[in-house]
Amino acid sequence: MKGASREAVWWPGEGTGTLGMTGKMTTAVLLVTLLCLPHAPATARIEDRAFWYSQAKGHIQDILAARRASNGYAKNVILFVGDGMGISTVTAGRILKGQREGQSGEEYRLSFEKFPYVALAKTYNIDAQIGDSSACATALMCGVKANVNTLGLDHRGKFEDCMSSYTAGVTSIIDWAQNHGKSTGIVTNTRITHGTPSALYARSPSRYWEDDAKIPDHSHASCKDIARQLVEDDPGKNINVLMGGGRRHWLPLTDFDREERNQRGRRTDGRNLLDDWVRDKKARDLNAEYVWNKAQFDKVDPRHTDYLLGIFGYSHLDFEVDRNKGPLGDPSLVEMTVKAIQILRKNPRGFFLMVEAGRIDHAHHHNNARRALEEIAVLDDVVQNALNITSIKDTLIVLTADHSHVFTVGGDNTPRGHPITGLDTEISDLDGKPYTTLLYGNGPGYAQTTPTGRHDLTGFNTQDINFVQQAAVPRKYETHGGEDVPVYAIGPGSHLFSGTVEQTYIAHAIAHAACIAEDNSHCEKPFGDDACAAAPGPAPAPTSRRPLGQVPPTVEEDKQQARDPWAWSTGTRAWTWTAYQALTLLMLPVVLVLR
Repeated sequence: MKGASREAVWWPGEGTGTLGMTGKMTTAVLLVTLLCLPHAPATARIEDRAFWYSQAKGHIQDILAARRASNGYAKNVILFVGDGMGISTVTAGRILKGQREGQSGEEYRLSFEKFPYVALAKTYNIDAQIGDSSACATALMCGVKANVNTLGLDHRGKFEDCMSSYTAGVTSIIDWAQNHGKSTGIVTNTRITHGTPSALYARSPSRYWEDDAKIPDHSHASCKDIARQLVEDDPGKNINVLMGGGRRHWLPLTDFDREERNQRGRRTDGRNLLDDWVRDKKARDLNAEYVWNKAQFDKVDPRHTDYLLGIFGYSHLDFEVDRNKGPLGDPSLVEMTVKAIQILRKNPRGFFLMVEAGRIDHAHHHNNARRALEEIAVLDDVVQNALNITSIKDTLIVLTADHSHVFTVGGDNTPRGHPITGLDTEISDLDGKPYTTLLYGNGPGYAQTTPTGRHDLTGFNTQDINFVQQAAVPRKYETHGGEDVPVYAIGPGSHLFSGTVEQTYIAHAIAHAACIAEDNSHCEKPFGDDACAAAPGPAPAPTSRRPLGQVPPTVEEDKQQARDPWAWSTGTRAWTWTAYQALTLLMLPVVLVLR
């Protein structure tokens, strides 16, 4: 056996005489050198007790490092809204993203799940237990609870009551930011006049008054539609960046859409608000651009653009999996967000930007879980890109939802790593049929039934992008959920986001953190001093805007952690090569003597 084993191994330079001895010495040098080389960490993941203890310790250090950055006040604020993104949607989206990257999925962490502060927000409206998007957005962005289907109005605003909007109107975070000299922007993949984004600039007794054709005849002379408010009134006409969809509400009935050429505008007043927006900016001698496709968008130079209007769809923008990525298609939510930040960050007084991933909500309404989760993956990428080009030393990032959905993740001890959009490993113990681990409480999925009961999913590809999940109660469209939604925060002032809070609290906490609140007595100096206010404690000094394209430090780079002595780096490579040369020189006399 020894002979066989030896024959199976080749030794460099093995043989008789001087050559064999030299080869053995060379092998010895190589072995010693290899022992000195830094070793890569083991890739095998053993989830024993030591693993969980070590992971928790590392997480604590991450949280402590990030919380140190929460001191001081925010020069910039980015508010991300995942429309319809409840806890179950976050969980399922996390698993899908993790499985796509080769993990089992459950252990994965979305970019915003690494934020050090988390809260829960209550989403009821003045007159509703289960919240509506526009009223929830009013609470989130204006700081007051509202009645269902109203926008930018307090409790006195009544649905479709034009005159009530005269006394019930409230201001939003964008008003507050503009009043303190900040640049402002809105990015969404829904219509720019839709329920969530319009709460930032419109005061309307109906979220459906996106153009004048929707306003009742008796209110035409008294109330403006939402699109017109955006173009003509404060704060809308002063918003620096507006990107989303919904050209149909900007164009007159006589005009065909440039992209969907068989579709006409919906305005009955004969106005083309796109042209009106451009004329207003030219009249004020502002550096402004209007674009409607990706080719035009890609040509926009943020260095020379202060106002950008991008309306890329006749209605909502496509889901990311369906998006036309060509020059005549639409930019992605990631691309729009990055360009918005590049434009807004030129202002030395900072900026406020709201980014909505609005199509999560739309997929849920159709019981199409796969598309909803794909949109969560998009939101994750958007947040990570925003982190990459900003600094948590001067930028507060908050991510939340306006409401949830009746969407569940469940199974009978479903194995870890099981496809999140697949069938459970067990069948129903009552009807003997398979079911998906993702289900809805109500919606169009109920239509998939037979006279003998629930539809049998055997043989169905439940992971198909168009698959409709089953629902317990039949409805044309699935409804919102009424449970609290998560709030994630990082950066200056992020410590304000903890516990269970009213949705209205979020707007006021953002204003406090950015020193744009009604009462800024907590700020050491006003924002008029060309920087964010300095905090009385260990706040970081205000930073000037970095040159365009320069990538700021990431969260990890900001952490003051000791470097692993065995980490592979340029210095390590140099040390290794020097050690190899030294060992070779030391062994040279021995080799010469043996020769």
